[in-house]
Amino acid sequence: MTAGNPSPETGWNAVHGGPDALGVPVHDFSTNSNAAGPCEEALHAVQSADPRHYPDPGYAALREALGAFHGVAPDRVVLAASASEFIHRVTALAAQQGARHVAVPLHGFGEYARAAQARGLAVERLRADSPAPLQWACEPSSPLGQGEPVVRTWAAAAPAAAPAWRVVDCAYVPLRLDAAAPWSAALVAHGADCWQLWTPNKALGMTGVRAAYAIAPAGGDAQVQALDALAPAWPVGAHGVALLQAWVRPSVQRWRVYSLDTLRSWKARQEALCIDLGWSVHAGSLANYFCAQPDTAGDLSALQQALAALRRSGIKLRDCTSFGLAGSVRLGVLPPAAQDALRAAWNALPREHRTMPVPSA
Repeated sequence: MTAGNPSPETGWNAVHGGPDALGVPVHDFSTNSNAAGPCEEALHAVQSADPRHYPDPGYAALREALGAFHGVAPDRVVLAASASEFIHRVTALAAQQGARHVAVPLHGFGEYARAAQARGLAVERLRADSPAPLQWACEPSSPLGQGEPVVRTWAAAAPAAAPAWRVVDCAYVPLRLDAAAPWSAALVAHGADCWQLWTPNKALGMTGVRAAYAIAPAGGDAQVQALDALAPAWPVGAHGVALLQAWVRPSVQRWRVYSLDTLRSWKARQEALCIDLGWSVHAGSLANYFCAQPDTAGDLSALQQALAALRRSGIKLRDCTSFGLAGSVRLGVLPPAAQDALRAAWNALPREHRTMPVPSA
């Protein structure tokens, strides 16, 4: 494998942020969920969902609502149990259709490669001229939160030049904090020959509700039918349906937009904190998360020990080794109280785990 993840994530050893065997962290910097959430209106919708009945197996009303939200026909909407489930389903279909290799970002979500390797497909680094029949991009990227230039190339390419499957993971488009409009959100409207994968639970601060959907490119009817045929019955349950229905409400979108102002303020404070701690902050993040390299003098063992000690104190950061960024951590933006707890916990670590203490702000 030439792209990302030098030690591929497999089986139950896959690395993810969020709760672990120690439970829910008191201050969880390891996920990219919207820390200004949960959105109360969406939360109420989920809590009010009626679990006594199956959803419509065809999700007609939900597809109609999601299609209207994105300005596309309902038959271009594919429902999924989660982004990960869709990643594995698309990969399985690509393999079924003869794919032998997959292109993934240099630094990106491990499930792209993991799904390919589980089906015996070779994994290579994503590039603009990649011939791979299945190609993944994330915009903004994870873990760095940067723009993905390859997607611009896709948007400008002639449809006939595209391979069978190009998928833009739009998980963090709704959480972009830059002033510019998220141009990748308009790819479908502009007719780009690629798929878009959406997971609103992050933007709404409700990652425990597993539900996602994808928008097919124009003319992708056969692919939609093939993906639907591979799906289990009712991939999205009543609570996931409620979340996605809430997602398209104008009032919920207004809440999301307002929450970005809060996240911008918190992010600026959190980046300044990391600099005060003597950490090197990776530049260019457009989203509600960023990467930094803690000051452990390049000692990866010391960093691992420091992260373990922080976790025992109730603070979790996302180790970026599995992203191909050994020595760095990804930090989702959290409120000031959590940031202050991180400062205090870092300063309380044994001296061998860090280079020097930092005064309180």
